[in-house]
Amino acid sequence: MTRAAGAINRAARRVPPSVIYVAGFLHIAWLFWQGQTGGLGPEPINALERALGEMGLRLIIAGLAVTPLLRLAGVNLMRFRRALGLTAFLYISVHLSVWLVLDIGLWSEIWADIVKRPYITVGMAGFVLLVPLAVTSNKGSVRRMGAAAWRRLHRLVYPAAVLGGVHFVMIGKTWTAEPLVYLGAILALLGLRASRVRRNPSESRFRTDTVPR
Repeated sequence: MTRAAGAINRAARRVPPSVIYVAGFLHIAWLFWQGQTGGLGPEPINALERALGEMGLRLIIAGLAVTPLLRLAGVNLMRFRRALGLTAFLYISVHLSVWLVLDIGLWSEIWADIVKRPYITVGMAGFVLLVPLAVTSNKGSVRRMGAAAWRRLHRLVYPAAVLGGVHFVMIGKTWTAEPLVYLGAILALLGLRASRVRRNPSESRFRTDTVPR
């Protein structure tokens, strides 16, 4: 472990994971305030949806990066992974709520939009995969399900992350760099895990550090 990694680890131990939750709530409140006061431009609903969705995807990527950071750089941020995942789910839930309530408005049109627009279908599929992960992200669920079953369930984060990245790419009418960077980061992080599993098949059994603390 490098000196820089050691310094980061010492600093991380002094920061409670609750900081991530608080920062997430404050940022979401600030985004809504910006939307109300004209700070999100001429199309505040679209801007709000995009900002919430992007931040949710960033947090999912950050959660996926925790294990590679530990293995490749010695930076141990495992204690923050549950907070990153749950805060990502919060952002994506609010992102979905903004679309349902402020954008679509008419409940009769929601199902038609999901079916007609492939990017919405993909995004909804990713959200559905995240729901059981959020519901079971606690120690009580681990005890009830058993650690092995809990870990198998939480592998759903991988297809959910890919679907989220694809959803972001599909939203744009033209190909732009930013969504492709997000999707590329997700695929690269999953590729790192896949290559390690091929080298060491026992890695397919999730380590105990994936269990909520």
